[in-house]
Amino acid sequence: MLLGVAALANAAAPQIAAPPEDLFKAGILSPVMPAPALKLAGSDGKPLNLERFHGKVVLLAFGFSNCGEVCPITLATLAGARKKLGADAAAVQVVYVTVDPERDDAAQMRKFLGSFDPTFVGGVGTRGEIDVAQKSYGISSTKNMNPDGSYTIGHSSSIYMIDRTGGLRAVMPYGHTVDDFVHDLKILLRT
Repeated sequence: MLLGVAALANAAAPQIAAPPEDLFKAGILSPVMPAPALKLAGSDGKPLNLERFHGKVVLLAFGFSNCGEVCPITLATLAGARKKLGADAAAVQVVYVTVDPERDDAAQMRKFLGSFDPTFVGGVGTRGEIDVAQKSYGISSTKNMNPDGSYTIGHSSSIYMIDRTGGLRAVMPYGHTVDDFVHDLKILLRT
């Protein structure tokens, strides 16, 4: 189930439609709406807002650097899709917002994301700033404490696909392949 999409759909009133087989592999949002704003710090040392990437297709996801499985798989898939796009990859920006601001600062996110693709930009901020970003995209996260005092975080894992003009066009659930992302990115790069 698309946890983040359900909350986003209820909050902003778009309807998720099943795409025709020859179109998106992701769930499309209809009508297209402006992507909710981000007001965070970027792992690249610049303010992180989506306007900065107008003219590019943005793949926006939420996760954290201490994630053991889902986040690395997601980031490896997105890196693989960018690689497979060849020269067109320059028109695609991955933005990965932490759900763990207590441990993920800009330096930590830069190191973590750089191990997948040096062009990826992380979003960091205070707990309050991250909460606002999560809420605007319908992202849920839960801290799960271990007996030794360490913790992990369960979180929504969909990837938001934002077109070149800042329109939130589609949401890809976790588990899709590199080829599914390449397919949808080629559509978004043509529009």
